[in-house]
Amino acid sequence: MSAWSEAARARGESIALVPTMGALHAGHLSLLAEGRRCAQKLVLSIFVNPMQFGPHEDLAKYPRDLPGDLAKAASVGCDMAFVPEATSVYGHGFQTAIDVREVSQGLCGARRPGHFAGVATVVCKFFNIVRPHSALFGEKDFQQLAVIRRMVTDLNLPVEVVGLPTVREPDGLAMSSRNVYLSPSDRQRAKALHAGLSAAKALVEKGELRASVLLDAAMAEIAARVDRIDYLEVRAADDLKPLDLIDRPAVMLVAAFVGGTRLIDNLRLG
Repeated sequence: MSAWSEAARARGESIALVPTMGALHAGHLSLLAEGRRCAQKLVLSIFVNPMQFGPHEDLAKYPRDLPGDLAKAASVGCDMAFVPEATSVYGHGFQTAIDVREVSQGLCGARRPGHFAGVATVVCKFFNIVRPHSALFGEKDFQQLAVIRRMVTDLNLPVEVVGLPTVREPDGLAMSSRNVYLSPSDRQRAKALHAGLSAAKALVEKGELRASVLLDAAMAEIAARVDRIDYLEVRAADDLKPLDLIDRPAVMLVAAFVGGTRLIDNLRLG
């Protein structure tokens, strides 16, 4: 992979990277399409990263479809698929992790200890291996995107991080590889996450700026239709600091269990 990238750079070609864990859906394809537009060479990485999974999470059963993923990547003009084995990424004696402290606090960082250290470490490794000029991520994983942006800034990594809006199903459900876990009835209930976020956004558009009121409106839509809410919070969009008042660009973030599936979503406010 590194040799391929070095040759492309030597020819003066720009490289865009879309890091994924596979099980590609339309959200991933939108990232690839934008990467194809903004760079001369497009790289897709597929790696189910064990470092970002907790001991009781779904590493073993995470959806995998390499032949299907490669076909989808080819359909949007991807030039290279980087599909390393875990033993290659984390060699014998591996013991280094990147801790992006503040933006990884709370939200998924509190519920999944070590998750964002695993994300930051593997993304940094892939940046060093692929050496892209730009890397594209979806805003559905809003905290993840904030962690990666902070890491790139703090470590002076020469990569432009591009965040793209969440791609949704026609009924509003955020596209996710984990949606395949949902039964038909759970799939219907999962729409509550976007419904709650949308209710809060509608109030902001009418002039309501108190986070407590917005959270109550979202909770009214979500609580009765999911099995458990992991978190529902309003944070500043740039540094993810908690907000009581929408006095700057903000985002409402939610994580909830529908059946046995943990889903996350978010919506910008203001």
